[in-house]
Amino acid sequence: MNQPLPGASNALTFGILSIVLTIFCCGPFGAIFSFIGLSSAKKAEQLYQLDSESYTGYDNVKTGRILSYIGLGIAVVYLIFGIIYFGAIGAIIYSAASEGGFQ
Repeated sequence: MNQPLPGASNALTFGILSIVLTIFCCGPFGAIFSFIGLSSAKKAEQLYQLDSESYTGYDNVKTGRILSYIGLGIAVVYLIFGIIYFGAIGAIIYSAASEGGFQ
């Protein structure tokens, strides 16, 4: 009798959370959920490799890994845009201060 693969649903859940939280809530901090999802997928895949006949749900592991990578990519893009944005603001403030604009 086949049983559900332990960690497969966690990998899928954290993959979904990484995308949703990165876009709608936490920005680059959603990458934390990507790393957790990738870790869960790795553990589940190792367990599946040991005894593939006993477990079902390996598709959830693959999907969770893909979603975690997508969430990580989105988080990196948000981080780069954040660095550019705050760098530009800092440059504007510095140039205004150096020209005596804040007197």
